[in-house]
Amino acid sequence: GGRRRSAADAGRPRRDGTARRAAPGARPAPAAALLLGPMSFTYDDVGATRKPGFCPPGFHPLHVRTRIGEGEDVFRRAAEAVMTWEMHRAVGLALDASADRAAPDVDVTLTLAGMIKAPCRVVWTVEEHRRAGWAYGTLPGHPECGEESFVVDRTGDGTVWLTVNAFSRAAKWYSRAAGPATRGLQHAYARRCGAAVRRLCGPLSEF
Repeated sequence: GGRRRSAADAGRPRRDGTARRAAPGARPAPAAALLLGPMSFTYDDVGATRKPGFCPPGFHPLHVRTRIGEGEDVFRRAAEAVMTWEMHRAVGLALDASADRAAPDVDVTLTLAGMIKAPCRVVWTVEEHRRAGWAYGTLPGHPECGEESFVVDRTGDGTVWLTVNAFSRAAKWYSRAAGPATRGLQHAYARRCGAAVRRLCGPLSEF
């Protein structure tokens, strides 16, 4: 009895942050992530940024979509910038990851304002002919709790877009004290991500 699990389920983390048993042929979790041991996500709806427009009760939604350019070369360059953390570093964030490329169960720690550590874990990735990206969820110690995704897609007319989706709420006293200012900073950060990818695509982008 019970639901038959697909290969996709095998790479998806449980709600408590521990990895499921890998399916035959699945990529193993990075050794660095295993050494850190399991940490629980700080919210319930792990992986929910896959659902367009979803936002759990009590969380604040974010949706920012930026046009990057046109064509297959622009898509490939933008996708690589997102999948290899290059976009995040181009925005000016200090980033430490347990792998060179986004994959489920990779741990990522961002340093905000030069001093605030923001630990996260990648919860899903997608790499398709016209769509590539990933999402991470917050771990204990992050000033917010929730999930954020960064996806590059190429539409039918060849236009390349970066979409940042998130749902979050404050987890630390200083985040709660900042209130709407924190959400304003989050939207500004999402727009900066789009601008960074445009710069990285450089002469490939045609407007």
